[in-house]
Amino acid sequence: MPQTILIVDDEKRLVSLVESYLTQEGYRVAIAYNGREALTAADKEKPDLIILDIMMPEMNGYDFMRVHRSQHDTPIIMLTAKVEDDDKIIGLELGADDYIVKPFKPRELMARVRNVLRRAGKSSPTGKTLKVADIVLDRDSREVLVGERSVDLTPSEFDLLAALMTAPGRVFSRLDLLDVIQGVRYEGYERTIDTHVKNLRAKLEDDPRKPRHIETVYGVGYRLSRN
Repeated sequence: MPQTILIVDDEKRLVSLVESYLTQEGYRVAIAYNGREALTAADKEKPDLIILDIMMPEMNGYDFMRVHRSQHDTPIIMLTAKVEDDDKIIGLELGADDYIVKPFKPRELMARVRNVLRRAGKSSPTGKTLKVADIVLDRDSREVLVGERSVDLTPSEFDLLAALMTAPGRVFSRLDLLDVIQGVRYEGYERTIDTHVKNLRAKLEDDPRKPRHIETVYGVGYRLSRN
């Protein structure tokens, strides 16, 4: 079973970004948009780690930690826009295992997730191999097979395909996919995703002009077919 990470933040676009990175790394993701929802989700999901915002409606991150820490020792990474030393100290005193300030680089957050899980003695996530229809992707060896055929991909093409394969049927916007391959948003360059998709189709599809795997959702982005 893959490890479960609970994301608690009221910024839905940020939650979507972090979820994309976590699923690409092989984690299972649960989501809550405020502290009260998070208490219920934590009891239900029994997460291996919690990524927790401080400033949220209904119940803030500090109050969540006070309640949750009285019953559980789940590792927690505080994710916040607050930069004052006092806020950091309060979070650590309440039991946070790490602290990262917005804005942040998603790859830095992923590194902190791995480090906190390692310190907590939890194993690496399973599910390093993804299979959708006749495509098999191995994240450890970074190899891709289509049927019996081995396909050579660039690092960006591989990361983009891995993101799509973590959630078949889900529509990813161009900005979502740009986050995956660059780690930050450059809205002026989001159309470069079209080029990467065109190149991927040339390598994966029998007929790139009639793609069977990577589908275009016009006006939105792309998704990987489940079939």
